[in-house]
Amino acid sequence: MTFSANVSKLFKPQSLAVIGVSLSNPFNPANVIYNKNRHRFSTKTYCVNPKGGNIYGQKVYTSISKIPDKIALVVVSTKADFVPDILLECISKGVAGAVVISGSFKESGRADLEERIKEISLKNNFPVVGPNCLGVFSPPHADTFFLPSERLVPVSRGNVSIVSQSGGILVDMMIKLAQEGVGISKAVSIGNKAVLDETAMLQYFKKDPETDVIGIYLEGFKSQRGRVFISEANRSEKPIVIIKSGKTPGGTRAVSSHTASIAGDYRTFSEIVRASKCFEATNESEFVSCCEVLSAYPGARIRKACIITASGGHGAIASDGCHRAGIDIPEIPEVDQKELTGKLGDGIKSIAGLSNPIDLTGSAFDDDFIAAVEFFMHKKYVDCIMLLLLPYLPGITSDIGARIAEVTGVSKKPIIAYMPHVDKYGIFIEGFENNGIPVAHSVEGAVYMAAAIKGSGFETSNH
Repeated sequence: MTFSANVSKLFKPQSLAVIGVSLSNPFNPANVIYNKNRHRFSTKTYCVNPKGGNIYGQKVYTSISKIPDKIALVVVSTKADFVPDILLECISKGVAGAVVISGSFKESGRADLEERIKEISLKNNFPVVGPNCLGVFSPPHADTFFLPSERLVPVSRGNVSIVSQSGGILVDMMIKLAQEGVGISKAVSIGNKAVLDETAMLQYFKKDPETDVIGIYLEGFKSQRGRVFISEANRSEKPIVIIKSGKTPGGTRAVSSHTASIAGDYRTFSEIVRASKCFEATNESEFVSCCEVLSAYPGARIRKACIITASGGHGAIASDGCHRAGIDIPEIPEVDQKELTGKLGDGIKSIAGLSNPIDLTGSAFDDDFIAAVEFFMHKKYVDCIMLLLLPYLPGITSDIGARIAEVTGVSKKPIIAYMPHVDKYGIFIEGFENNGIPVAHSVEGAVYMAAAIKGSGFETSNH
């Protein structure tokens, strides 16, 4: 489905109308959306209810046609039966597009209503997100999520855009990425995707200058749309991370009742994705890790990693994980081991293991880790550095993240850090993340990140 209409107006509307606000219930989804956009976003916002009147000191219009100004985006939150006529009125008004958050369509047995939305949209070249969705999140322009801002974790602006069939999964992903210091450019919950599906959104984000990484939560494709999606993905210059549900009989039933999706055969899906330019994350943790590292290094390609660690056990686990991911852990030439030894502190020269993984031991100081990172940043047999740190070691300070960033800033080689994610060590993690270095929750997470960078080079295999 390709729209000649400018889909960007869904994400950057100059004016917004919310249809379905309640005159008595401030917690009605439409009221939450109206208040949020009126107070927190730059877009001029109006509200509509057939009864008219006033709420919050603002005029309530009886219909979209009664609003004197031009409207770019309409959010529809009414009973499903009313939606087709509302869309026709929006088209007559010259509205650029609509988000239909209303439910009770195909997922509830009303395929006729959903088909009518599709017919209206295609006939009039009128882009529609939904139904049965949260819609678009595009600060500072608009947020059609019917979730109170005070209930959510603040999300910073960034270069990752997310497409999701599930609104709940989308918000979870955004919160988890925010907790990792990853900024969001835009997000869209497509729900039943009667008109605009993941392929249409992919087409948009591929061209969006504010998006460097595209993350997609997928339940299933509409008929004949899977092949089109993969074709679009293979022409992308931006990394695409996919996580899919509906892998089991129970999961397939769940997605069918949730957004009326056709989950299809997962094994076939996975094989097709593996042969494409997409990277398939196997779980939420891997999805977040992949988006985080690709946000930091969207154009990176790696094959060979150097692991620098304070613990031999951590280094061994990371080495095993890299082997499974197809990432080489090259041996360090003896001449380089001798040179590096000369750069280390006297307390660890005789006990450090320098054969990769580089085990600097629990006696190492900041200066030792910095010396090792800087040393391997200039070696051609290393594409990426994995730095595995333990903040409870006596020689490590909270300055290490910023100091590491200073010596790696001039190099294009990615560096991935591991640090336990608990509140007590937040200052260590912030030192890295605030300086553009991604930090994994676990050694496994660091391997996920390295595998994603390998995949982001658009090779023919992911793991």
